[in-house]
Amino acid sequence: MIIADTSIWIEFLKNKEPIVSLFEEKLNSRDIIGISCVFGELLQGCSDENEIKMVKGYWDNIPKTEETNVWVEAGEYSGRNNLIAKGIGLIDSVILTLALRTKSKIWTLDKKLLKILNKETVFKM
Repeated sequence: MIIADTSIWIEFLKNKEPIVSLFEEKLNSRDIIGISCVFGELLQGCSDENEIKMVKGYWDNIPKTEETNVWVEAGEYSGRNNLIAKGIGLIDSVILTLALRTKSKIWTLDKKLLKILNKETVFKM
């Protein structure tokens, strides 16, 4: 399974290659997991009702993972690993925590996040 962060979703929604083709393939094979903080960020950036409807449509139709207590767990993980000093905020810590919890890979364009991820955790195109 793959957790695509907000940066990947934005590129997909903007129809940017080479991300679009691979993303569509992974969506169709149901390999992309939806997580609430990423969709919250996407909805925060929507400029009209059509964009909101499109983002919610993806949210309604992709697999999701259990997120109970993830914010607390992510905060603890971040603190133990001093992630804030490495430029990794709480949302990225949630993404990382859910990836570890579900044994998923993270697909991101975020250079700070990529810097701290090990090669087993990163989804590479």
